[in-house]
Amino acid sequence: MAATDIRPYQVSVPEESLDRLKQRLSLTSLPDELESSDWDYGAPLADIKRLLHHWQHNYDWRQHEAEMNKLPQYMTQISVQGFDDLDIHFVHQTSPLENAIPLLFVHGWPGSFLEVTKILPLLADTKDGTEPAFHIVAPSLPNFGFSQGVSQKGFSLPQYAEVCHNLMLRLGYPQYVTQGGDWGTWITRTIGLLYPSACKASHINMIPTRESPTPRTPSESAHLTATERAGLDRSAWFQTEGFGYSSIQGTKPQTLGYSLHDSPVGLLAWIYEKLHDWTDAYGWRDDEILTWVSIYVFSTAGPAASVRIYRESTHVEGGVWLMEKTRGYVPGVKLGLAYFPRDIYVHPVSWGRGMGEVVLERVNERGGHFAAWECPESIARDLKVMFGMGGGAEGVVEGRGGMVR
Repeated sequence: MAATDIRPYQVSVPEESLDRLKQRLSLTSLPDELESSDWDYGAPLADIKRLLHHWQHNYDWRQHEAEMNKLPQYMTQISVQGFDDLDIHFVHQTSPLENAIPLLFVHGWPGSFLEVTKILPLLADTKDGTEPAFHIVAPSLPNFGFSQGVSQKGFSLPQYAEVCHNLMLRLGYPQYVTQGGDWGTWITRTIGLLYPSACKASHINMIPTRESPTPRTPSESAHLTATERAGLDRSAWFQTEGFGYSSIQGTKPQTLGYSLHDSPVGLLAWIYEKLHDWTDAYGWRDDEILTWVSIYVFSTAGPAASVRIYRESTHVEGGVWLMEKTRGYVPGVKLGLAYFPRDIYVHPVSWGRGMGEVVLERVNERGGHFAAWECPESIARDLKVMFGMGGGAEGVVEGRGGMVR
């Protein structure tokens, strides 16, 4: 593939890979668990047994692969300064409206490009031209999904941002807007810092402000609403009961990687726990869970590669400083903030106002960390309001207002 080529792409997992997965599942040996432990100790044994049985005997990857292949998917090679060129997989849904707004959607861990799929039809519906139209680009990040893995140390937030920015330029979008959660928040915020003339606005649904998750004095907590106090309790829970995975992935990802790569059920349990704990009683179907996990099993770089971002982003020179910068004020990039009660960072809305020129705030009554999947209508609504007529980011992309005039 030439450096500037963009070619259509179809997911096609080799049959031998499917056979090998079934064999590995058949050889699974499960641990016991303590009586009445439920979710306190992690993914319950009964759930894993059920999912294992379904994965081994009933789950049809080819059915879900066929659904993925209805998406407009492509592959192109993107250059990254100081690193080898990377083959990047992406979804690119274009609007019939020529002046549609270019929107970069960035996933996180343990998500994938699949998270964009529920908002694609919602954003394609412009209500007869009364709502803004979007050209939507949703890449598989390097080390994730069907994009190439990185073989050199030091690939951190600036490099992920560079890949996404260069992809948008490759597609003919010198200016664009972004949406992201989880690592998508960190990456799109980094894009705003590094490429402010290109990234004109960002909407995020994980909001890691600079403030402490716990009010420092009684007077500071007195003015908080009941919703904000509940959000701080949720944030404190995550730090004390839910953050262990990040400490491991952020220090010794290679050690963990052996288990994630070798044991599909180990990978399933590791991801399933987050799908449960980080969502708002979302009714995950077994097929949904297994498709999310299978994308990691069949990923180009393998599941171990996906967790390296945690270490690289904090251990490269200037990494912690850059993450701190993304928590602060990013000038020149209009900002939309969507708060969901069961996210992992749920801080008072006033804290988020220090992150930039906030043009949209939305406190949602339900939803969690994977907002585009759990509550796609909420994300689509925000984007239409933010970039539509009278919205705080209307007309931010030169010549691409996204409206029929």
